Formats: sequence, C-alpha cells, structure tokens
Amino acid sequence: MADQHHNPNRELITLYEHWSKQSIGVLVSGNVMVDRRYLGEPGNVVLDTKSDLSLFSDWAKVGKKHNTPILLQINHPGKQMYRTINQEPIAPSAIPISGTSASAFRHPRQMTLTEIEEAKEKFVTAALLAKEAGFSGVQIHAAHGYLINQFLSPADNQRTDNYGGSLENRMRFLVEIFQRMRNIVGTRFTIALKLNATDFKEQGFDFEDCKQVVKTMSQLGIDLIEISGGNYEAPVFGSEHEKGASFLSYAVALSDLTDIPIVSTGGFRKSQQMKEALTNGVSMIGLARPFVLNARLVQDYQKTGNLNLSTPRLTTKISQLDKSLGPIIGVSYYEEQMKRLGIGKDVKIDTNAWPYLLQTIKSHGLSALKPRRK
Repeated sequence: MADQHHNPNRELITLYEHWSKQSIGVLVSGNVMVDRRYLGEPGNVVLDTKSDLSLFSDWAKVGKKHNTPILLQINHPGKQMYRTINQEPIAPSAIPISGTSASAFRHPRQMTLTEIEEAKEKFVTAALLAKEAGFSGVQIHAAHGYLINQFLSPADNQRTDNYGGSLENRMRFLVEIFQRMRNIVGTRFTIALKLNATDFKEQGFDFEDCKQVVKTMSQLGIDLIEISGGNYEAPVFGSEHEKGASFLSYAVALSDLTDIPIVSTGGFRKSQQMKEALTNGVSMIGLARPFVLNARLVQDYQKTGNLNLSTPRLTTKISQLDKSLGPIIGVSYYEEQMKRLGIGKDVKIDTNAWPYLLQTIKSHGLSALKPRRK
C-alpha cells in the first residue's frame, strides 16, 4: 500500500487510523523496507533519506491522536526479493532459495564488507527517521528468512569472515545494527525485535540458536521480542505447522530466560488460550487477522470477558489447488480486506478464493502465487 515513490499512501494511513481507534495495546506495522533498491514485494513502503517524511509523520499522528503506540517494523529482504523487481539480490552468502519457491527469485550475490556496513547504516537511518516522524519505536525484523535472519542462519550464512561461522559471528550483523541504533535514538525510543524461534529448515536457525540470541539481545537492552518462525522455503502460517497458537511453547520457554517482554503471535483465537499464555510467562499476545475482520474485538472482550474468534476458510473448490496455494490464498484475501478498510469500506466475509487470487495475479503476476511471509 505504498504510492509510486514508496511512501505510505492515504489508504494505508486511514487503515492504521481504523486500528488506532480499537484500544489495541501496541500496533506493529507491516514491514517497511530500509533500502529502496531492495524490496521484498512490489508496493512496499520504504523509509530512507529519499522518503517524504511528512507522510510518515501523518501515519504516526493517527496513533498519537488515539493514544496507541505504533512501532514501525523495518526490514531488508536480502535474497527474498522477487525476480520481477528486476534487481540482483544480495545475501550473506551466494546461496539461492530452494524448494517450490525457487523459480520466483534470482540467485543472490554475496555481500561485500562495504555492503554489510551500508546495510547496517540503512537500518539505523530508518530508525532515526521513524523517531523524527513521531513513531513510538521500531521493530527490527530478524525473522521469516529476510536479510538479518539469513545472517543468523548457518544454512544461509556460510561466510568465513567475522560475520559467519560461529553463532557469535552470525549474530554480529544484528548486534551491531542494534547497538548503533540505540546510540543514535537513545533509550526512550522503543527498539523491538522480531525473531524466529526456528526456521523449520534443515541446518537452519534453530531454537538453541534462538535462545542464545534472546539472551544476548536482552543483555544489550532490547525492549521487546516477538517470536515467530519459518521463511519462504518453509512457510508456517497456513501450513501444517500452524495449529492453534503456533509459537506459544517457544515463547513460554524463552520467557524463562529473560526479563524482557516476550510476545507470542500467530493463531490465537480463544481468550482462554491467551490468558493461559499470559499466566505461563508470556508478556503480550499478538493478533493480526482477527483485527482485520472485527472492528470491535477489544470492546467485545471488555463487554463479555470472552472471545472465540473464527476466520473464514477460503477455497477454490479444487482440493489440490487449495493445498498448494493455501498460504497465498489467505494473504491475498486479507490484503484485499485491508485495502477495503483503507478506503472506508467494510470487510467482505467470503469463502470464495478466486477473486482474491485473480486480483493478486493481476497486481503482481504469476510469481505472486509463491508462498509469502510478512
């Protein structure tokens, strides 16, 4: 939902005003790219020195107006950049994406040390600009197979310099981004982290790695850690991995390792489930799709003390197609509903997947039917 210059468009700002009115504790934005040369998907918002900061300020103001903190999620795709974007992707190592998604992406080029320094500065600049625009903080996206996750993963990072090899070296890119960011934005500006519990990928970033990263980042002073998982090669949401609260057991285990608030996101649909998570040590619950469909979710809970949420199960009526395109069907449907909210329309509850798949193909071509992570 960016304009042609990759600034937030008015519909996006209207969408976040819609959410800001709903008594949500904290709003975390969809991922905003830190370098306009490298986009995760067509239509991404970018925050860099070429951005129109007044539009970002308008975005931040809707949160302030309704006393809802907005954290801007900042990200670099690394090699997870569609070939239709027509730019050579960069990555820690020149290892292509494998599996069913491979054909949608170009082979990446290994980053030079100069490019690593440049990427770190892009993250720091985005955080500083987010602070100047008036956001409450940023969330560093280090999950879902994007660039920082690629540095963390031994499967994706096979460098032999100070940024590869041991976990200490593999997390150096993230650590240096955070430390520079904290030095420039200060301690009163929130810096959160989105981190995979596991990549669900052989020889990838696993839960033992995750625990050590959580310990290190907590010691360095990160403010908040949201736990997720998977990537383009092993998409989790809408797959067999997602059963109920997808990453709750990981989040509970991590909450025992740190005093930093741990957020569990993905699959929560019943209030009893949320209460149990909070009782077991998780600090916050993350919801996304239910807030797209229900504009009175918080008020309903305050009134009844109970939630039993449901989301529509979309289908093409072709079982094999539903199985292979399950994740993208969901993404396409919710993208369209968010666009409806952005122009002041109500959401459309539907089970027919075809209109949303066809709209996605029209906007982004056939490569958009490959699995996507946010």
